[in-house]
Amino acid sequence: MSEHRYYVYIMASRSHTLYIGFTSDIEVRVRQHKAGTHEGFSKTYHCTRLVYLERFAFVENAIAREKQLKRWSRTKKLALIESQNPTWLDLSEDWGKPIPLFREPATPTAD
Repeated sequence: MSEHRYYVYIMASRSHTLYIGFTSDIEVRVRQHKAGTHEGFSKTYHCTRLVYLERFAFVENAIAREKQLKRWSRTKKLALIESQNPTWLDLSEDWGKPIPLFREPATPTAD
């Protein structure tokens, strides 16, 4: 039996405009936001940086959490992001990039 994963996430623009969403495929959804193919608020306000992410095993819990976060004040949302990601890094920045493999240090050669 496969394990289900559901995500609640926050995308942000450079000016910290926030978009809160829910998905079962975070990598695809983040690519959509970055490419501007996810129509609506996040596209209009250039919310292309993943700044917060939570994973859930049950869809009901993820949906409830998304609704909860959307009801929060902006101040509370900012505090949540900064508690986990104080420098507002794009958490997906390295997704899809090759992972460097471990290399043995070069051995000195005799001259």
